[in-house]
Amino acid sequence: MKIIGVIPARYESSRFQGKPLADICGKPMIWWVYQHASQVNYFNELYVATDDQRIYDACVANNMKCIMTSTSHRTGTDRIGEVAEKIPADLYVNIQGDEPLMEPEVMEKAILPFFDNPELQVSNLMTKINDPVDVVNFTVPKVITNKEGIGIYLTRSTAPYPKGSIDYAYYKQVCVYGFTPAALKFYCDYGKKYGKAKIEAIEDIEILRFIENGYKVQYIEVDSETVAVDTPNDLKKVNEIMAAKLQK
Repeated sequence: MKIIGVIPARYESSRFQGKPLADICGKPMIWWVYQHASQVNYFNELYVATDDQRIYDACVANNMKCIMTSTSHRTGTDRIGEVAEKIPADLYVNIQGDEPLMEPEVMEKAILPFFDNPELQVSNLMTKINDPVDVVNFTVPKVITNKEGIGIYLTRSTAPYPKGSIDYAYYKQVCVYGFTPAALKFYCDYGKKYGKAKIEAIEDIEILRFIENGYKVQYIEVDSETVAVDTPNDLKKVNEIMAAKLQK
């Protein structure tokens, strides 16, 4: 099975412009993501996919493979779809460029189910929420699955609501996805024809496009300390964590 890892990275961001190039302990954030992803045992190739010359130049300067893509893509998954048109593979893995603490062994968990289930088309990771603030934080998508781990819904709200008991563990999305070529093509073709799906547009969560259209998204629970960088405050937190790791 040929497996391609792709890190979509764009400069423009409504909450944090230029964050792929944000400094973390002397290196741009995208460098840390790439270094961790390069340790994944299953990747045949690994690329950053961007539409910005500044990010491309930073990748070249730091010996990272990078592909320039269109500026018209609405989502990172659409950007990976363009990579798929250029580089054939059996599986594409989307690794978010704003999670510099993501562990390679965690990324691998999104790949393993495809070896066991040939009918699987989409995978995604989730981890238990330990910080109560994250339960009500709108920047943190919460994952709701059935007992088989198939995604039912993702939301930025606090859900499901624990009416009968507070003995419930909430889970947040860990933004590593696995796509078969067919699933990726569906996603991109749908976007070109209709734009974002209804609930996907409301919640602004890409994976909902699959769930809304009947795809079974397999969720895999992982134990991860990753922190998504959505704001400058997140960047400060990640710098502190990374600095502590480097001192060990």
